[in-house]
Order: sequence, then structure tokens, then C-alpha cells
Amino acid sequence: MEFPIDAHDVEYAESYLAAGDLATALPLLQRLAELVEDYAKTECVADDKTQWFSFNDAFERLAYRRVERDPRELIQVPAPVDRLYAALAFAHIRQQQWLHARDALMQAVRWNPMNCNYRLDLAEIFRALEDRQEWASLSYSVIERASDGRSAARAYANLGQFFLDEEKPSAAAGCTRLAVRLAATDQRVVRLQNRIMGEHPEAMEESDEHVMGELSLEGIPTAPSAEVAVCLLMCATDAAREGDSQQATEFTVRANNLIGEEACRALVKLIRESDAELAEERAEGWRADEPAIENGE
Repeated sequence: MEFPIDAHDVEYAESYLAAGDLATALPLLQRLAELVEDYAKTECVADDKTQWFSFNDAFERLAYRRVERDPRELIQVPAPVDRLYAALAFAHIRQQQWLHARDALMQAVRWNPMNCNYRLDLAEIFRALEDRQEWASLSYSVIERASDGRSAARAYANLGQFFLDEEKPSAAAGCTRLAVRLAATDQRVVRLQNRIMGEHPEAMEESDEHVMGELSLEGIPTAPSAEVAVCLLMCATDAAREGDSQQATEFTVRANNLIGEEACRALVKLIRESDAELAEERAEGWRADEPAIENGE
């Protein structure tokens, strides 16, 4: 059975949304979502062996595999279903229909669990609905999946606000320092800085060792995911090998912004050594499989 929508359908509906024509965009998006849901009920049923996704590129697929350690076959659907639900959520947000927006964004995350913008937007919806625990949980989930410094910074900024609300200024100070390192000019980061300096300036004088220790006690990673950085650098290596220098540079810059240049250099070295070892093992295997040739033959 053929997939019921394609990228053109989503782009067509998005064009009305971009133009501010909600009266046309919303029913279009809702109809497309209904078609996807009817199809998915019978044709995209997840089980122990198979799951369907709407990843944006090969990097997101690789990162999902490494972060989630999902052993199932991952099937890419032929339409940007995640974008469809994100657009539908935005249309509902424009009309302040928060519950509908929440449900649409939850579907966007389901179809593309590696897009951290969906998670961050969904977190804000939960915050608007006064579900602070889910707001914090979604922000936490971004840290291990973020593939750029800004997304990670926003997640730390959210958690910093959460810890301030919980009267845990040292943990909030740790989040603030990490967020500033990743994206100092982001508005959420700036708001957190201003708040903590106004409410608990003494916490910002505490040592890195102390505030990072407090974060660890709260179960918060004190750095974005090295696994995601490895995926970015692996994709950069593949792109360079294929002659796509622009994409190779983009992936490398994202990795640098995520974990720093020094850590990236160390990871690149490990990846190259691993590739060299794998190539040598393959070469040895081929040589072992070659038939022996006796002298004189």
C-alpha cells in the first residue's frame, strides 16, 4: 500500500502557514495527519523487529541507533511526517490550542526522536500547561540527544530555571555555566544568567568542582553526548570521503560547538585509527581467503 502523502503535500500546507493563512493551513494539515494516522494503524505497526521513522538525514538515523541502542530494523517513511506534525503544532499554537499543540508535537517527537527542537518546543507547551516535571524531563532528554550547542544550551537553561524554582542554586549555577559555554547569547541562557545573579549571586562564585558535583548528584550530565559528537564526526568523515566538503565542514563545526575542538580532535584521531584497523582486518581476511599458489604454477 502506497504511503498516502509526500513531501510536496507537506510543503504546500506549510506555504499557507508561512503566509499566515491559518484558515487554509490548519484543515489541510489536519487532513494530512488523518491520512498518515489511518495508514500507520495498519502499515506502520511497531513490533520487536521493526519501527518506522521520519528522520531528516543519515546522521539522525545513525545517532538514534547509537543513543537509543534500538536493535530493530529502522524503516524510513517516504514523507516528512515529523515536519507535518510540527507544522500542525505551530498552527495550534498560533490559536493558543495548547492541548492540540501538545499532542501534535508528541507525534513529531515520535516520528523523529532526534530532532531536539521538537522536544524543546514540547517542553515549553508542558510548561505553559503548568506541568513542570514534564518540562524538566523533556529538557533533560535533549542533553543526551543534542547535536548542536544551542539546543544543549537551551536544555541546560531550562534545567537551571527548574533548579532555581526548587531552591537548588548550586545545581542552577552548574547549568548556567554549561549553557553559557555552549551558547552565551541565547535568550534563554541570558534570562537564566540574569535571574541567578539577581537571586543567588553567591552560587556563581562557587567552584566548578562543587557546582558540577551538585549537578551530578541530580543525575544531570555535565557535558553533551560524546556519542552524538562521534556520529557527527563519522558523518563528516563519510562526507569528506564522498567529496562533499560543505557537509563535512557543517558536521565538524556542529561537533566542535557541542564538545569543543580539543575533544573533537581526540575523537577524530580515534575514528581514523579505528577505520585503519578495520581496513587492515579486512585486508588480512581477503589475503587469508586467497587460494595458495605453488611455485611454478
